[in-house]
Amino acid sequence: MSTLTIYPQDDPAAGRRIDEVGEIRRELAAIGVTFERWQARAPVAPGAPQAEVLAAYRPEIERLVAERGYRSVDVVSLDPAHPEREALRRKFLAEHTHADDEVRFFVAGSGLFTLHAAGRVYAVLCEQDDLISVPAGLPHWFDMGSAPAFTCIRLFNDPAGWVAQFTGDEIATRFPVLP
Repeated sequence: MSTLTIYPQDDPAAGRRIDEVGEIRRELAAIGVTFERWQARAPVAPGAPQAEVLAAYRPEIERLVAERGYRSVDVVSLDPAHPEREALRRKFLAEHTHADDEVRFFVAGSGLFTLHAAGRVYAVLCEQDDLISVPAGLPHWFDMGSAPAFTCIRLFNDPAGWVAQFTGDEIATRFPVLP
C-alpha cells in the first residue's frame, strides 16, 4: 500500500502517516508534486520487453507527454542480483535536485521517494501502479532498499536522462530508509 509520512525537517521521530490516496495526492500537490495511480491496459509479465511495458500504459504516457512536453521515455529495472545495487543506492540516497522533473511510474515493485520542502520531509512509499512526478529543483532522495526489485517507466525533458545536482546536505542520513 502506498503511504506518505510527513516529518518536521528537524524531527525524524515525529512523522504523521497517511494511507489514503486522495489525501496523499492533496498533500503532495501542495508542494508541486504529482501523485497518480495508473492501471495497465494489458497484463505486463515480469521481465517483459520495454516496448510491451510502454504499450500497456500508452494512453497515460501520451497524456503526460502532451501536457508536459517530455521528449524521452524508457523503462528501468533493478533486481537484488544487480552488481551495482549498493553503489546505486548510496548515490540515490544523497539529497539532490534535477534541472528536469523526475517522473517515475512503478510498473512493479516499490521505492521510497523522500522530498525536502517547506521545512518538512515527505517520505512517499511508491508501489506498483503509482506515478510520482517531482518537479525540477525540489530537493529529494530515493531509496530502493538493500534488495531492490522494481520496474519503472521514466519520462524526461532532457534526453541525457537522470542528471543530479547534489546539495551536500546530510539530511537524508537522519530519516528512515527501507530495509
